[in-house]
Amino acid sequence: MMATANSIPDVTPSSAPAAVELLVMVASMPPNQLETLLSRLSETFATDRMLIAVPDAPADTHPTLRIIATPATKASWTLTAADFANSAELARKNDARAILMLGPEAASLTSTSLHDLANAILSSNTDLAIPLYQLPPYAGLVNSAILYPLTRALFAQSVRFPLAIDLGLSVRMAERLAAAANRFVALHQGDAIIWPVDEASTAGYSIHEVEVGPRTLPHPVEFDLNAILALVAGSLFADIDIKAAFWQRARPLTSARTPIPQPPMTEAAADIAPMLDSFRLAYTNLREIWSLVLPPNSLLGLKRLSSTDAAAFRMPDNLWARIVFDFLLAYRLRTINRGHLLGALTPLYLAWVASHINITASGTNSEHHIEAVAAAFEADKPYLVSRWRWPDRFNP
Repeated sequence: MMATANSIPDVTPSSAPAAVELLVMVASMPPNQLETLLSRLSETFATDRMLIAVPDAPADTHPTLRIIATPATKASWTLTAADFANSAELARKNDARAILMLGPEAASLTSTSLHDLANAILSSNTDLAIPLYQLPPYAGLVNSAILYPLTRALFAQSVRFPLAIDLGLSVRMAERLAAAANRFVALHQGDAIIWPVDEASTAGYSIHEVEVGPRTLPHPVEFDLNAILALVAGSLFADIDIKAAFWQRARPLTSARTPIPQPPMTEAAADIAPMLDSFRLAYTNLREIWSLVLPPNSLLGLKRLSSTDAAAFRMPDNLWARIVFDFLLAYRLRTINRGHLLGALTPLYLAWVASHINITASGTNSEHHIEAVAAAFEADKPYLVSRWRWPDRFNP
């Protein structure tokens, strides 16, 4: 559906402010980006039925918009617990019917995308509208390697970006996420990560994926792969642990996924030599730690990979699935210090990235490979369930 001006129905004018149909929560962003986003919002929605909450609200440059100031959160590249707590509180105070949460760099979304995310909530019984981004082949690989396959295999949801930074929420979905978020806020962990797809799945709420096209993704101020991977994977592992009673039951996948269309590869393949150097060094130095986490068959597979030439380097999909499952199990059991555990996952992730780059450089569509990886996670779920229940031994 194409975006049109004033897509939220008008009401009879009165002296009192109109009821809030849509609450738009906007993350902190530079003034020029905010100006672009506000212009798009004013063109797309009925301004008298929309309330926009912005950290450090701008001067009255858009007199037709209803804008309120909100405290800035620590969100620099993803939505946080504090963001979800704030959105639910403002929705209650203003009796909003739907919430549109927009993360950093949201000015790169088109008017059509903004309309479709909000309309998925306003025009149907959808509780969670989550965007399907069109990203370059080598962007968002932590999501492709770990977050998407785990979410799909365990929660039976084929949502491609389970940690999306733009969301459409029903009021009850916002309340559910706020309840999860408030536990962290009470512990002064407002920057903790919340997993909307997991929460919607366990609550039995409806989820709708919305194609939004290309989007510029924000980057952490200080990018450190070890820290980012530990934060994101650790948060997801912890959430999976909490929801074990739900995901251990067998469920069919909600819907089959058609891989995202991708333009022909125009960029040169990334240099995988540093990634393989990191993996081979880790194989020498971390083998003892890996042996506490991984079964003998996986260690044998890593041994073979450590001596494989760069051009022929391929990590089997089932090996990667088994590695992630065993690290998830070790996280739950505290087999070793969790910080050390997640640090030991990083070189294995880099080995997967090197393999993915080789596979796509040889002509395989990036999305087709990611779907194959997700299918391997689904196929190996019985192994995870078995070891979750009987963790005292490695299963064959």
